[in-house]
Amino acid sequence: MSPRSETAGAERTSPVPAVGFDLDMTLIDSRPGIRAAYRALTERTGVFVDADLAVTRLGPPLRTELGHWFPAEAVEEAVTIYRGLYPEFAITPSVPTAGAVEALAAVRSAGLRVVVVTSKLGRLAQLHLDHLGMRSDELAGDLFAEGKASALVEHGVRWYVGDHVADMVAARTAGVPGIGVTTGPCSATDLENAGATYVLSDLTAFPALLDEIAVGSGPGAG
Repeated sequence: MSPRSETAGAERTSPVPAVGFDLDMTLIDSRPGIRAAYRALTERTGVFVDADLAVTRLGPPLRTELGHWFPAEAVEEAVTIYRGLYPEFAITPSVPTAGAVEALAAVRSAGLRVVVVTSKLGRLAQLHLDHLGMRSDELAGDLFAEGKASALVEHGVRWYVGDHVADMVAARTAGVPGIGVTTGPCSATDLENAGATYVLSDLTAFPALLDEIAVGSGPGAG
């Protein structure tokens, strides 16, 4: 699938229900690659970014993290430089999270679609998916928290899976159940307090959960 825009496929609405997934620390462990990209940013700009710290709080938009290290007037330039470095440094080291490949397969086996909705820039998110052979039916990028909700609604997402409290906010805003995974920076309690309907330790438990909740949700249901 080739990315067409930051909300790829937004012009179409499919009758087939979908499961939505966040990307970083939900479907992929991007910490090794992002750490390398931040170190390359430090080398390029001369501005120190604590890469080890930065990767412990993935989820919010890039500008939020860079705002901790760069003066406000330099953030946009830093964003541009970082995104230029990203394909070289961040894609290859990143790996699927535990159970991610099987989770996507379970969605398709249930006759549902896969929609990825992420705060990462769409074209960079697509590079990760392509590198790891993780196909999505739709991809919406550069969205966070409540901002993800419009994409969830647009693409017919029935459940949204994410590792961050902001993902649970997105699900709640869209009026769909949020499925939290504790593979990112947020604890089970954090996710529950943010409105998660279900909380899993990782995606290895997702296929069994999907079997329970997706009855009657496939093509032609209802």
